[in-house]
Amino acid sequence: MEPVTHMLTGACLSRALGFPAKVRYATVACVIAAEIPDADYVYRLGGPLTYFQHHRGWTHALWSLPLQAAVITAAFYFVHRSQNKRPQRHANGVPPRWLLLFGLCLLALLSHLLLDWTNNYGIRPFAPWNPRWYYGDLIFIVEPLLLLFLGGALILPMLFSLINGEIGANRSRSSGRGLAATALVLMTALWGFRFMQRNEARTQARTQDYRSGPVQHMGLNPYPINPFRWFVVAETSSALELGSFDNRTGTYDTDTLQTISKPPVTPAVTAAKQSWLGRVYLDWARFPIVEDRGTVEQLHPDMDLEPQERTWRVVRFTDLRFGYPVLGMSGSRAPLGAEAWVDATQHVQRVFLGQSEQKLP
Repeated sequence: MEPVTHMLTGACLSRALGFPAKVRYATVACVIAAEIPDADYVYRLGGPLTYFQHHRGWTHALWSLPLQAAVITAAFYFVHRSQNKRPQRHANGVPPRWLLLFGLCLLALLSHLLLDWTNNYGIRPFAPWNPRWYYGDLIFIVEPLLLLFLGGALILPMLFSLINGEIGANRSRSSGRGLAATALVLMTALWGFRFMQRNEARTQARTQDYRSGPVQHMGLNPYPINPFRWFVVAETSSALELGSFDNRTGTYDTDTLQTISKPPVTPAVTAAKQSWLGRVYLDWARFPIVEDRGTVEQLHPDMDLEPQERTWRVVRFTDLRFGYPVLGMSGSRAPLGAEAWVDATQHVQRVFLGQSEQKLP
């Protein structure tokens, strides 16, 4: 999920459990813990492919969560010690219960993994011993309904507090606890509803008559807001068929039906698959299309190219589970596409992830 949902979930967890009234630093620690696994963005310093290789890796593995919770708790312990050496201006009377704070951080970290599992990018919770990806395929990576539930649960108590301040009423330290709990219940209910809708859609989608033959592998990918609509990728022996399925009608949207034949495996494609990019991308992809698209000069005529680069072959990697037109994504230019430029000796010379180039060793 995107960062805002993670952090709102952390804040709602802390408030719903009543921790702000019991443990100092509870809410801020919970918000940090709910997002800290995405600190693997630091791998971006090594280039886009380095980040892609390590994203949702060890920081999203179950074994690392107690370590991350301990680091966050220790950070607040030292902050607390340093504050106690100075005159207290805003002491709130809530003691720092470190073991409870550690447990809350651990819970917030688990919420991060659960939220990431619900979308179709996936997580590797048992890496490095088991590098398998796990996917919930329930919620789009940006889900406005979750933002509405969680954000509303935090904003409404602030508005009530302003009103109470105007009329002179006292504000409870556990203000908003019921709303936060309700938001979490609604989030869980949305997951459950979409789980049922997805299973029904999969059952119905498998009964469709696919033009390229029997289905070997199928994936249903969520759209935002609409819980009844799914982007279907059905893989047969010779092609991948794409369509949009609606639970309410039990039929495909005929405007989105598309059959993509599996491209031939050229020498350039073989070299690209065996490269660093190929190994990382194919380990992650669920419905990959790896295609020799032509020469660099044909595909990138506006680029400033060296003479020898003009005849290199461009091998494009695409994962069709991200091929549906939502939030600007579409077709071969879907997010998380990649390119390998292969020379005449079948060596990969340049690599791009999206529009960013990865420097090769």
